Amino acid sequence: MSLTLTPAGRRTAAAVLTAALLVPLAACSSDDGKQDTNGSPASGSASSAPEADLTVLAAASLTNVFKTAGAAYEKSHPGTKLTFSFAGSQELVAQVSQGSPADVLVTADTKSMDKVKAEAGTPTVIAKNRLVIATGKGNPFKVDELKDLADTKLKVVLAAPEVPAGKYSKKILDAQKITVKPVSQEPNVRAVLSKVELGEADAGLVYKTDAESAKDKVDAVEIPDGQNAIAQYPAAALKGSKNAEAAAAFVAWLSSPEGQKILQDAGFQKP
Repeated sequence: MSLTLTPAGRRTAAAVLTAALLVPLAACSSDDGKQDTNGSPASGSASSAPEADLTVLAAASLTNVFKTAGAAYEKSHPGTKLTFSFAGSQELVAQVSQGSPADVLVTADTKSMDKVKAEAGTPTVIAKNRLVIATGKGNPFKVDELKDLADTKLKVVLAAPEVPAGKYSKKILDAQKITVKPVSQEPNVRAVLSKVELGEADAGLVYKTDAESAKDKVDAVEIPDGQNAIAQYPAAALKGSKNAEAAAAFVAWLSSPEGQKILQDAGFQKP
């Protein structure tokens, strides 16, 4: 038996068929991680920050932790790539002042950041640190306190005076009236650590996090709070960035629970 539809019946059947086809399409579009009709991530996606390739200038003492942080950030922000350039804060400031292309600056002291106020946005302190005495594994020369560094038989290495770690070192040594004659003054704190690691120096003043990152090669002698200095790490998006929104998003993330956990797990103190 054949069925002949009137024009009105054909219109009704077409409407029913269209509705039936749209149901599975709507279900697909609501899946987590899918895109909406505009091609944007659906609600609940990992990141709302724009995709970008960011260059981050960071203090040398952030080398290890920022590699970990960078991997975590890229994982939670698909499409974003972070490239880090690590050096002494004074070198980074010089690069920014000379117009080197970059998106974010993170220094190991506020004074360095202050020198590029015209080139950087409002900085946010993301972490703090403190100094320790790094010695060879097993502390073969029995360095127990700051005044031991004055022993002329001891090969001591310090960061150069213009480097934040060098400034902090001078500050605490001067406060205790301790005169140290270093065998070398290094361009950044990681270079100080390297000298001790390689046995080219018997001791050196480094950040606690640096010593922790090399604990299989060096020992760390704690310095009492009353004799120590606290380092602050300000971060800021650079005004010359071509990815201003993405740069600001990364700076904000460093203060987020995820970013703070990574920093504090590496031994940095809360800001």
